[in-house]
Amino acid sequence: MRNLLFIPGPVAVPEQVLAAMARPMINHRGPEFARLLGSLEERLKPVFGTTSEVLLLGGSGTSGLEAAIACAFSPGDRVLACPIGMFGRRFSNIARTYGLEVDVLETPFGEAQDPSALAARLRSRDGENYRGILLTQNETSTGAQNDMQTLARAIGDHPALVLVDAVSGLAASEFLMDAWRFDIVVAASQKALAAPPGLAMVAVSERAWQRIERSRSPRFYLDLTRARRLAKTGETPWTPPVSIAFALHAALEAYVDAGPAKVWARHERYARAIHAAAHAMGLELFSQPGAHSNTVVAIRVPPGVDAASVTRRLREQYGVVLSGGQEELKGTIWRIGTMGDISEVDVVGALAALESVLRECGCQREIGTATGAAQTVFAEPPGPRTALAV
Repeated sequence: MRNLLFIPGPVAVPEQVLAAMARPMINHRGPEFARLLGSLEERLKPVFGTTSEVLLLGGSGTSGLEAAIACAFSPGDRVLACPIGMFGRRFSNIARTYGLEVDVLETPFGEAQDPSALAARLRSRDGENYRGILLTQNETSTGAQNDMQTLARAIGDHPALVLVDAVSGLAASEFLMDAWRFDIVVAASQKALAAPPGLAMVAVSERAWQRIERSRSPRFYLDLTRARRLAKTGETPWTPPVSIAFALHAALEAYVDAGPAKVWARHERYARAIHAAAHAMGLELFSQPGAHSNTVVAIRVPPGVDAASVTRRLREQYGVVLSGGQEELKGTIWRIGTMGDISEVDVVGALAALESVLRECGCQREIGTATGAAQTVFAEPPGPRTALAV
């Protein structure tokens, strides 16, 4: 049975991307890899919306976030963290690990960051002392996403460096790093670009490089300065995951061939179809209106239903793989990803399986309501939408 991956990542990878990994190995210090590395950077810049350098690090998205913290700040620097979920908390904890003083602007889980609250904090007496601002574009733990353009306006001309965790959001919607004056943006290969895990991508502004040159934090493997210097010669400081680089290049080719706007619309369409299906089944979304993610839908588990039992039955009986909640949300939500090599037929099939399992668990659901609601969304003429209204 082929498993359908509807998790927040890693995601189902297209066959042509998997096939690229089977290419013969090349010398990672030779001209072939130098050309590959240069081509990857040039293809990634428009995805980030930047003309700045984009560096590749062997590691997960978290390695990129740690590199950003370790290189941009010094122990004792004060930063403002703006988490909207578990991964925003992780960003904060990385900062604490490197000796930074971290103030936290709390947001209830399921909601997006309030731009007025952010602006007010930055205008406060403490606000002028912040050396950095830590933002999350998209939070897979809660199914919520931030309006990054609005947050950029709220920050305005504040001198703090703005670091963005865009791991689960980049390439699923428009992102304009330069226009929004973000300084370091981190993404990863295994999310919306639909490549295997193993590469972090870090875009760095010129303003950030000036700060990095003055940083006193210790680092070795995650040294962006060293990565920048070697990138100019077509190399990476350490042995890179060459096969993953081949795959990422194939994924970026597919992204360009499909057209970014169509890729963004596809993620939005899948999320909207799952929202409609959830409402048809009487299920409640965890994320709040105006904050719905395009890449993962979080649904509250109905009272009396064992969340883990449902995900197990879906996997074992239907080959549909969903994620549950994390930490304090464990057992209270399901998370359904929209990224990767999945089709409208796959989405409808997964929703049909969810209907069946919920019925087996004693939830009285009329069979076909969820799939009908999703198919209604898919029957609509395709067109650009700026937000999920459901």
